[in-house]
Formats: sequence, structure tokens, C-alpha cells
Amino acid sequence: MPTLILVRHGRSTANTSGVLAGWTPGVALDERGTAQAAALPGRLAALPISEVVTSPLQRCRETLRPLLDARPELRPHTEDRIGEAHYGDWSGRKLAELTDEPLMEVVQAHPSAAAFPGGESMRAMQARAVEAVREWNARVERDHGADAVYLMCSHGDIIKSLVADALGLHLDLFQRISVEPCSITAIRYTRLRPFLVRLGDTGDLTSLAPRDETPGPNAPVGGDAGAP
Repeated sequence: MPTLILVRHGRSTANTSGVLAGWTPGVALDERGTAQAAALPGRLAALPISEVVTSPLQRCRETLRPLLDARPELRPHTEDRIGEAHYGDWSGRKLAELTDEPLMEVVQAHPSAAAFPGGESMRAMQARAVEAVREWNARVERDHGADAVYLMCSHGDIIKSLVADALGLHLDLFQRISVEPCSITAIRYTRLRPFLVRLGDTGDLTSLAPRDETPGPNAPVGGDAGAP
């Protein structure tokens, strides 16, 4: 079965302003995110990518633009099921103010029980993303062979939930996974089990250095902004 390359979109204006974007329109890459996207073709140059699939949201489409310009033979497919979580009434709100919401504790410690008001449950988010990957695996293998490599550009919580599925982890453990903006995660699927072969690879170890502020215990909902 194919190898899936998961690319989280580059750093966005919502990431740097501390806003939970969700499906809010008009969320673009910031200057650093644009530079991250520009570097993507070089990072992926050795890979024979057969298909490109993207979330419909602007920040993902902007992330892929340099890659598609460099490889004009590729035509992107839009897949709603790998779009960001539907955060409902939380969309567009500051993450700092959402910290005090009782639901945030559930999102952090027991996400399989969390459902966003006016949005979707985290179980439904994972289920649709996993279903999309299974269907694309079959399609890519049919059209390009069992050793094919294909790419999906998606979002932090979506990628984390797919990694949890690949590792056989309960969704309640997915907040222990971290994927930075424009990081590359790779899952090789086989008939009997998936193998996680890369996780959150940016080629940059800056974010591992000590920071002025000690990171808190909570996972960044929607994904963090990465290294400063």
C-alpha cells in the first residue's frame, strides 16, 4: 500500500495571533509561513509524489502553491474530510480566553468525549480523516501501484489524529503528539499495519532549545505556531 506524506500548513496569521481559526475564511500564511512553503519543494525533491490532496482551506492551498509550481504535472485534489476540525462557536476566538472554558479540560484530557458547541466532536473529526486516508490509499494504489507516494496538506489536529490511528493509540492520547507548521509526517501503510516513519520533521531543531517561557501542560488546540 502507499506511503502517505502529511504536510501541516505553514505558519498562519491565526497561529501568530493566538486565534483558533477553524474554518474561518481568509486565514492566510504569515511571512514565516510563506517562507516555509517556499522551502517545501526542495525538501520533497527526492520523492516521486503521485498525487496531491489538500484541505480546502486557504492556508493549505497557499502552502502547496510553490510545490505545485515546481511540479506542474501534479493537479491538486480538494478533500473536505481532511479540513480543520469544525470548532463551531469556538472558531475565531482567542485561545487564551478558551483556556478558562470547562470544555478545554475535556479537550486536553479526554478528547474522545469532547464536542465543540455548534461544531463537531473530536471523534467525528478523526473518523472522517481516517476514512479519507483509507479511501485515498486504495485509489492511489489502484492508479499508481503499491509503492506509490502521495501527499496530503492538512492541519495540526487532523494530522495528530491520523498519527494516533496509525500507532493504534486511543484518541485520548493524541494530545501527546506534536506537529509544527510545515512539518512533514510520513505513514507507510501495509496490508496488516501502518508504520510511522517520520513525525513532525521540519529539518530545524530550533524549537527544541530552551525558551524564555516554560511550555504549559496543555496541548495547543488547532496546532501551535512552532519556533519563533
